[in-house]
Amino acid sequence: MLDDARAFWVMAPGRGEIRGESLRRPVEGEVVIKALYSGISRGTEALVFDGRVPPSEWERMRAPFQQGSFPAPVKYGYSMVGRVEHGPDSLAGRTVFVLHPHQTRFIVPAGDVHVLSDTDPARAVLAANLETAVNGVWDARPHVGDRIAVIGAGTVGCLVAWLVSRVAGCEVELIDINPGRAAVARALDVQFAEPSAASPDSDLVIHASGTPEGLELALQLAGVEARIVELSWFGDRAVPLSLGRAFHARRLTIVSSQVGRIAPSQRPRWDGRRRMQLVFSLLRDPTLDVLISGESAFEELPELMATLARAPGDTLCHRIRY
Repeated sequence: MLDDARAFWVMAPGRGEIRGESLRRPVEGEVVIKALYSGISRGTEALVFDGRVPPSEWERMRAPFQQGSFPAPVKYGYSMVGRVEHGPDSLAGRTVFVLHPHQTRFIVPAGDVHVLSDTDPARAVLAANLETAVNGVWDARPHVGDRIAVIGAGTVGCLVAWLVSRVAGCEVELIDINPGRAAVARALDVQFAEPSAASPDSDLVIHASGTPEGLELALQLAGVEARIVELSWFGDRAVPLSLGRAFHARRLTIVSSQVGRIAPSQRPRWDGRRRMQLVFSLLRDPTLDVLISGESAFEELPELMATLARAPGDTLCHRIRY
């Protein structure tokens, strides 16, 4: 057996702990990775931590290399950066990204790692969120010159706003109830507004607030025959919508987006590996460091997850240091 590892587990809804694990010897085609950093995808991981994944989604919501089952005990997470300790010569010693739960050392097939050639490893914890944002923008299909509202200035919403702001001529407004997000918007070079001051008649609305109120606002801001793309995942929450007002008269369209499948417009030519390589090229931009809102040691994860699930404050992406 290899040296023991330690992993973060959700032991019961609202309670996590770090448990020891023994690693077997790797076989041919596998790599041993020592963790450097992982990132907390706060929205989804808070739902998992609180046991709010509905039974209908237990299988679809399984993360790569997840152990245990929903609601608990479960080892969950999917944004890990580490260094290959053992593996093929082409990977040995390389810094890599892998979709894996929070754990100090682990074994995965070599084909599941992504080498970080010139991407800052500390920034690479944003990769999973940026992959979601890229897929969301593909689903949104922005056009040159669009007026675009992005509702929800969490990590994914900020990344979406940053991406669509690069489309020529687009006027992008990032909307959030937290006025403190204005500073983040400025760093990303996009406009910011609180909901009461948001601009109407958008050509495209992308919702990522994770709240029913945010989706309701999306209906209000969308212009005639506009497209609303829903990036939030609500877990077991019911979401009421006012579809009896101007929804039909303005012929609005609500489209879901989920990172688990490549957007239909790209699917004939793209796969997950090509999409992830795009993500790493985008992560070369140091501007995105503004989305790393804090860092904690791995040993602090049980208390940290409880805090982030209940009182997230100004948290965007929280980085875990090993």
